[in-house]
Amino acid sequence: MESTENVSFLPRIGDIAPSFEAVTTQGNINFPSDYTGKWVILFSHPADFTPVCTSEFMTFASMQSEFTALNTQLVGLSIDGLYSHIAWLRTIKEKIEFNGLKNIEVTFPLIEDITMNVAKKYGMIQPGESSTKAVRAVFFIDPKGTIRAMIYYPLSLGRNFDELKRVIIALQTADAYSIATPANWEPGDDVIVPTAGSCGVAKERMDSNDGSVKCYDWFFCTKKLSLEQVKNPPIKQ
Repeated sequence: MESTENVSFLPRIGDIAPSFEAVTTQGNINFPSDYTGKWVILFSHPADFTPVCTSEFMTFASMQSEFTALNTQLVGLSIDGLYSHIAWLRTIKEKIEFNGLKNIEVTFPLIEDITMNVAKKYGMIQPGESSTKAVRAVFFIDPKGTIRAMIYYPLSLGRNFDELKRVIIALQTADAYSIATPANWEPGDDVIVPTAGSCGVAKERMDSNDGSVKCYDWFFCTKKLSLEQVKNPPIKQ
């Protein structure tokens, strides 16, 4: 029987993010309490000094200001040690040019996790892929410390960072306007209104001449939500 020491537990959407204290390239952190009131993208990479991970860190770092504007902090992790992290990030800044990016300085924290303590709490060690490296996991954590979405990628597949940004915007928009987002939604596209909760509401929607809502059937209605509304959501008390 496998020892519990070697088991990775997979958190679920809606769970409070597992807490931990860690050493990072930006000092010690207490997660997620240090980030209360902010969204966080916690993500893992397999190893320092590897090509796919280098391309990812350069891309994430180049977009950091875009995430900051969305009240979103970035926190990275691998099971490498602190000095390996520091040396790798220096190499990225001083030597690597990729896709028009160069002199990229990574200023968000990168967690040292040589004990795999954090990686196991977040199900980042998946033996079918590797027992010694974290997979490319991404956790979207809201300002209350709740896991709202998560995506896992194999070691060979680099992430699409525009999609990660879209996920954050979609989650924030859904919270602000109590709506859902359809397939391939981009900010400014129509959004889905909540499904009718009664026969009366369903009939009212289907019979309505309200031009702001379009119903394809009683259970499937959309409405306009401008890009300006997405960028400037109402502040909920």
